[in-house]
Amino acid sequence: MSYICARQIESILIIRKLGILLVSITLISFTTKKLEKKDEKGVTTPVNYETTKDILKLEKNFVGFKEALAFKESQGRYYVVNTHGFLGKYQFGKGTLKRFKIYDTKKFLKNPELQERAFTALCRVNKWILRRDISRFVGKRINGILITESGIIASAHLAGPGNVKKFLRSYGNYQFKDAYGTSIKSYMKKFAGYDLSHIKADKKATV
Repeated sequence: MSYICARQIESILIIRKLGILLVSITLISFTTKKLEKKDEKGVTTPVNYETTKDILKLEKNFVGFKEALAFKESQGRYYVVNTHGFLGKYQFGKGTLKRFKIYDTKKFLKNPELQERAFTALCRVNKWILRRDISRFVGKRINGILITESGIIASAHLAGPGNVKKFLRSYGNYQFKDAYGTSIKSYMKKFAGYDLSHIKADKKATV
């Protein structure tokens, strides 16, 4: 009798474990499908960023700046190519890469270190191109947005320094949006207040 009861209890425990496992698998599958979605730039959002982005806190320095910008551009993934052919963690155009003598885009996508160096070099070049506008406009408000150096550099990454000059010098009357509808104004606001003082302006920056 005791043997039969023991076997029954063992069977019940096995069934319960199988039930818990099935529920867990179902929840994981549902969560993955829910979190793997495309943003406005046609890039699939990875699960790990979606679940951590609300609690991830970055300092207001260059590291925080580039990681925040990278998340906006590609969810921080080095291997991404979007629907318009922009490449990598920081969504470089092929023309920009040629500026730094990078021609093999497949190797570029597989080289995180090169992508990081290219981004830093681009920030230095854009800071040199926009040096007079940084000096003139930082601390002012345009359309209610406080203009900061980091906002200017981020906007240059989005739209190119020439369009940023037009935006600033027209005091916001010149409007620019990329192919996905992202505006200079939104980048000026979103990426304001990061300390980029140690990034030196350099017309001839290289990777």
